[in-house]
Amino acid sequence: MRTTQQLVYGAGLGLRRSFLSEIIDHPAEQVDFFEVAPENWMNIGGKLGKQFRAMTERYPFICHGLSLSIGSTDPLDLAFVHNLKHFMLQHGIKFYSEHLSYCSQQGHLYDLMPMPFTGEAVKHTAQRIRQVQDILEQKIAIENISYYAAPGQELPEIEFFNAVVAEADCDVLLDINNIYVNSVNHGYDAEAFLRAIPAERISYAHIAGHFVEADDFLIDTHGATVIDPVWDLLGKAYRLYGVFPTLLERDFNLPPLADLLEEVAIIAQIQQASRVSQVA
Repeated sequence: MRTTQQLVYGAGLGLRRSFLSEIIDHPAEQVDFFEVAPENWMNIGGKLGKQFRAMTERYPFICHGLSLSIGSTDPLDLAFVHNLKHFMLQHGIKFYSEHLSYCSQQGHLYDLMPMPFTGEAVKHTAQRIRQVQDILEQKIAIENISYYAAPGQELPEIEFFNAVVAEADCDVLLDINNIYVNSVNHGYDAEAFLRAIPAERISYAHIAGHFVEADDFLIDTHGATVIDPVWDLLGKAYRLYGVFPTLLERDFNLPPLADLLEEVAIIAQIQQASRVSQVA
């Protein structure tokens, strides 16, 4: 089965409708690839549909899912997966990533809920990931999410995450900000978590900002600029595993496009510095 690794490269940006026209009129040299939530684009026609097509013809794209609810006990939404496959083929989208979470329980919950870190949940979720991969005929990348409670926890977060990706034989979307946020909220060593990730499965990474509710309580909002400790953690990840594609996520409090591109440029600068240090 085709892996998701090496299908994009460099520094990426999550595409938002608010700056779609601007980036078509003024293509961003800083951006090597884009990511979209397929739920927001699969059934779009008209001007927006044509603009999206213009973008997918110009840049490599990744789909990052919001609603598949891969860990739910609800039936898997196979119609969505088949529509997703058609959408990805239509636009030449490289691969699909999803959160290790659930967002439905006999109806949508409109939030990404944490999985119970249990052996039973490992087997249940891995089976559903394999089913999606079989339909898409391609591995998908699963993201380590931020969480604020761990009900029924039997396994440490990293052991649960690694068990799921091994059992499913899927790839990894490494969210650097989520590691940082969770390390503060749950009092663990972010670098130790990073060192335990199955590096050979990393397909790309996310980096984002968060809200500081208190010194020991951070909220993963994707609504602020990336802070220095998170940039530092990204640099440590590159030093551990080599440079991998990395995308800036910004979903709320969107600044001008120029500001987003400055952060994308920082990703590229850290990547280049890491390459130089690895050669030296």
